[in-house]
Amino acid sequence: MKSRGHQGDAGRGGGSRSQRPRRPARDPARNAAFDVVRAVDERDAYANLLLPRLLRERGIRGRDAALATELAYGTLRGLGTYDAVIETCSDRAPDPDVRDALRLGAHQLLRMRVPPHAAVGTTVDLVRLRIGAGAAKFVNAVLRKIGSRTLEEWVPIVAPDPAEDPVGHLAVAYGHPRWIVSVFRDALGGSDEVADLLDADNARPLVTLVARPGRSSVAELEDSGAIPARYSPYAAYLREGDPGQIGAIAETRAAVQDEASQLVALALTRVPVEGKGEELWLDMCAGPGGKAGLLDAIATHGDLAGLATAGKSAGTHAAAAHGKGAQVAGGDGAGRGEGAQVMVGGGAAGHGEAAGDAGTGGRGDGGAAVGRGDGVVVEAFAGGARLVAVDVQPHRARLVWQTTRDAVVVTADGTEPAWRPGVFDRVMLDVPCTGLGALRRRPEARWRRDPAGVAELGKLQRRLLDTALDAVRPGGVVAYVTCSPHLAETRVVVGDVLARRGDAEQLDARDYLPEVGGLGEGPHAQFWPHRHGTDAMFLALLRKR
Repeated sequence: MKSRGHQGDAGRGGGSRSQRPRRPARDPARNAAFDVVRAVDERDAYANLLLPRLLRERGIRGRDAALATELAYGTLRGLGTYDAVIETCSDRAPDPDVRDALRLGAHQLLRMRVPPHAAVGTTVDLVRLRIGAGAAKFVNAVLRKIGSRTLEEWVPIVAPDPAEDPVGHLAVAYGHPRWIVSVFRDALGGSDEVADLLDADNARPLVTLVARPGRSSVAELEDSGAIPARYSPYAAYLREGDPGQIGAIAETRAAVQDEASQLVALALTRVPVEGKGEELWLDMCAGPGGKAGLLDAIATHGDLAGLATAGKSAGTHAAAAHGKGAQVAGGDGAGRGEGAQVMVGGGAAGHGEAAGDAGTGGRGDGGAAVGRGDGVVVEAFAGGARLVAVDVQPHRARLVWQTTRDAVVVTADGTEPAWRPGVFDRVMLDVPCTGLGALRRRPEARWRRDPAGVAELGKLQRRLLDTALDAVRPGGVVAYVTCSPHLAETRVVVGDVLARRGDAEQLDARDYLPEVGGLGEGPHAQFWPHRHGTDAMFLALLRKR
């Protein structure tokens, strides 16, 4: 990962480097956090993958685990701010490992409730143990300068004047790259909400769970310590504890899934689709399986919460998928349920029997109208569909296979479809994107993203949306989803494809999310961390003519 502060080998503060112990016993939380920050900076490690492993291997639990998590993630989120303060307080460019220790200390001093003497003392002890006595003296001097002011007092000193350079000021004050601040400002229409959004990006998000309908319930998750969520009828918040210890999650009847991710999947199932017979759904970029897991449950059991609201009961019907073709991601090639058929196209064996057309049986009671009284029909799906879930990466497809029950899971390239065109009723397309909407969950991601990559992603996103619209039948619906609010990945992509094709229309996605306000002016829906407490997920619903 590129550094945001000074580079170079000078300035260790004197003294020689001591041999670094591999598994220091003293202050396990700070040592683990230091190792994570070093690994991210030194070899581009992923903090969300490395930290849980270190905590497990070192037996760090409870308060120490919580402290290590806040230290590592909080430090990585705030690097831009901390580096500006460190530069002001240091008369030399610290070595990378010394700089990372200073960042840890700065985070404790400026954004945590750690007493200043403890923040300085523990960081100096860590440096003395891990780096050397001379470096410890240098760190002690710099941290004492940093601790002489609060964060609010430092910002006017280290950040550009907001009147002359508002974007630069926000970038330093809230620890985001300048180009990302500009992207957010454009997506918000230049509003005064940008600072609130950046602040929300720096806050530790709640763990959000999903109870997959027909397999778990919010009540079951409440019994494990969760509380009902704000919007999704299948969501619950877990304020503390390890979600992996919850039985329903261990058994894949429930999962960890952001609330906006749940809602965009739910919106796709709520759009009425005309026609008789069982429905066939496609999740084109399904890995690692969050949306596929929820869609799979709704396809089989129905939108139980919506049906209950409408006073209906859900029917469960077997539905057949089409065709014979792409490589299956599961284990032994055995079918999932009677009549499970895969797709037409590429040659490899399918998950179940390979054969012709979709079944012609009825799909229950046709759904139940819920929610609105303004002429827009919002339908609670009654069950009786089959989901085909696809990912180009075999290991991601396997994750989808592990988290679904009834879906047909295949490994295939969405830009080279292994299915007949025009056969699906609903298509979920959660495209590869910059991930700028989930920066609060991936603390170092903001420093890794490069604006130069947006154009290439845009080309891929357009190709995938073309494929999705080709895959859906006339009258069917495509959900175009990104975990990014970047206009070049959202409205621009959708607008370009619709203008070029002329065979699809955009629905007002907000109509199918009546429980959520503040989604923008439409016809798309844009979630925001500072408004909704979710990732900044974008949804466009397109109906094929």
